[in-house]
Amino acid sequence: MNYFSSDFKLGILGGGQLGKMLLFDTRKFDIQTYVLDPSDEAPSKIACNKFFQGDLMDYDTVYNFGKQVDVLTFEIELVNLEALTQLENEGLKVYPSPKTLKGIQNKGTQKDFYTESNIPTASYLRFENPEHLQKSVGNNEITIPFVWKCTEFGYDGNGVKVIRQISDMDDLPNVECIAETMVPFKNELAVIVVRNPSGEIKTYPVVEMEFHPEANQVEYVICPARIDEKVAEKARAIALNVSEKFNHVGLLAVEMFQTQDDEILVNEVAPRPHNSGHYSIEASYTSQFENHLRAILDLPLGNTDSKVAGIMVNLVGAEGYSGNVVYENIETILGWNGVTPHIYGKKQTRPFRKMGHVTIVNEDMQEARRIAEEVKNTIKVISAS
Repeated sequence: MNYFSSDFKLGILGGGQLGKMLLFDTRKFDIQTYVLDPSDEAPSKIACNKFFQGDLMDYDTVYNFGKQVDVLTFEIELVNLEALTQLENEGLKVYPSPKTLKGIQNKGTQKDFYTESNIPTASYLRFENPEHLQKSVGNNEITIPFVWKCTEFGYDGNGVKVIRQISDMDDLPNVECIAETMVPFKNELAVIVVRNPSGEIKTYPVVEMEFHPEANQVEYVICPARIDEKVAEKARAIALNVSEKFNHVGLLAVEMFQTQDDEILVNEVAPRPHNSGHYSIEASYTSQFENHLRAILDLPLGNTDSKVAGIMVNLVGAEGYSGNVVYENIETILGWNGVTPHIYGKKQTRPFRKMGHVTIVNEDMQEARRIAEEVKNTIKVISAS
């Protein structure tokens, strides 16, 4: 099929920042794109050929959108599975497949999948609601502390909470959840796997993630991870195994824990471009977004190696600020070598909302990390007074 400068149409469910960055590469290759998103102010609206506003969880909306395109992908997991399945049954190419998404969308189902597939992961129990969870704690079936996770609709630290005492369970939402054993880890790592329908598969280097202690979201992504090469090889091998078991097409981001004794435990996965791969736009030969596009169109995959050390700093809304966004001191960091800001196009900021990221590239990893800290301390995402 001729994808380039043709009548071919790629559909993208979700019009957030991931879609916006993916659209950079569709424009580079002159591929027509249709985007569906609930918000009329979606970041992707500025960059696609046609934008449709609608509910991603509504069957008819997703189905009718899919009937207009030749290949369908998504940048968010919270989409109507039944519509995707029907579209696939009618012959539309949907990547990643609805079957892959079904095994990932619910975190409880995802954890069950790891256990059934002999993929190493932290021990856990599933619960219908917090009441059942509290009974289990009362019967000493679970030991505090543990990690509480809602099984659906969690993102960017939302839907995850460390339970350190009984009272921490008082305000949990009344939803299905899992209680996961706390892992005494050295590092949080991630490996992005890319695979096309023909079976060509590649992994990006292992990255190290540093998290904000309060917001439970990534502050820094460091590539390559500052770990022993044998540990890195183990992490990439496990990520490949996870990809094989899910039989995914496109990108699969595999988040992991490196334990104190250098074992690797899979935390969770995302079947789409991921925060842990944003560094690749500047630091890799082929960015995660271009490789996702290559994969879902069954084109040859690009080189996943890094050209240079890269660190990504998330730009999130500062505490105490809500309203029309202002990027304070952005002019300052624009004057620094190897520093590239990416602004997502969200007009309204609020505390800890992801508003952009900054990539720092440098031949010297230590210098890159120093500059990253300086970037973090210089640019502030605030609101207009």
